[in-house]
Amino acid sequence: MCWWLAGLLVAPLALAIECLQAPPLLVLSASAAALVPLAALLGRATEEVAAHTGPLVGGLLNATLGNAAELIIALAALRAGLHELVKASISGSILGNLLLILGASLLVGGLRHGLQQFDAQLAGISATMMTLAVVLLLVPGLFTLGPTPVQGQAVEWMSIGLALVLAGIYALYLLYTLRLPGTVTEHGPAAWSLRRAALVLAGATIGVVFMSEILVGAVEPVVEATGIPEFFLGVVLVPLVGNVAEHFVAVQVAHRNRMDLSLGIAYGSSLQIALVMMPILVFASLVTSRPLSLVFNVYELVALLGTALVTTLIALDGRSHWLEGVMLLAVYAGLAVSFFFLP
Repeated sequence: MCWWLAGLLVAPLALAIECLQAPPLLVLSASAAALVPLAALLGRATEEVAAHTGPLVGGLLNATLGNAAELIIALAALRAGLHELVKASISGSILGNLLLILGASLLVGGLRHGLQQFDAQLAGISATMMTLAVVLLLVPGLFTLGPTPVQGQAVEWMSIGLALVLAGIYALYLLYTLRLPGTVTEHGPAAWSLRRAALVLAGATIGVVFMSEILVGAVEPVVEATGIPEFFLGVVLVPLVGNVAEHFVAVQVAHRNRMDLSLGIAYGSSLQIALVMMPILVFASLVTSRPLSLVFNVYELVALLGTALVTTLIALDGRSHWLEGVMLLAVYAGLAVSFFFLP
């Protein structure tokens, strides 16, 4: 916990830099650095609260709040009208979990233990569900870019309908997986009292809200000052900042040869983004002047579909090795480089 306390000192520094009207890139960097320990603290507080509620409720709590930091950042971007940044952060989170984090986990675990094994049934269910979610995300793009394109308010209603379908699928997925033997995580004894966990959860959430506002407010000035594409910031920077602690845990447990948990983190986080966070953002946008549509650009759609198919092939045989990790990391690196040069 010491690194959290040290990291939390960055938050006041970021506030001071913002108040002093420092260069936008410095403001963006400081707020991003402050979000890392705040997001980690938010995740730890969620786990501590879950430890007091029992395995079933705790599993549901982790499923709904597992990506709270990323959701708060996306809501801040939505409030600022940065819809492309919001959609880029969604696709970037999915790509980061399935390529960068899963790839790093397979590489680290494979180098230490050689050929590793995991539950092919559970991994296959998660991979198939992820592929299904990506296929559904293709629908708005196909219908708006086809020979008889859907336009205007029809796109908004299509996005709302799709959000309802995604949320319904996730509810059924949770109902099924939580009833499978061994899928409900038994939390160890709580290290914090429920009162302390709830207070830390509230405090970390407030901190993430403030830092997210600063980070989002610095995006457009940074784009203008440096020429770094807004899409690149959304697809690479935001997902890493919001979920770096969970990513570290996935690699750490793979190093300990607990591949079921490592894959569960990578796939579970991706499914939460696609099936929980995305519908929430669509419904939240309805109170703004510009509803969020789920029409992703063609580059995102191709990257998401290819990633879902590749990771499904890896999950189906119940075995992994370090070379598969290298392959996933190579795909992520290639996509990140390509996204940087998008106008």
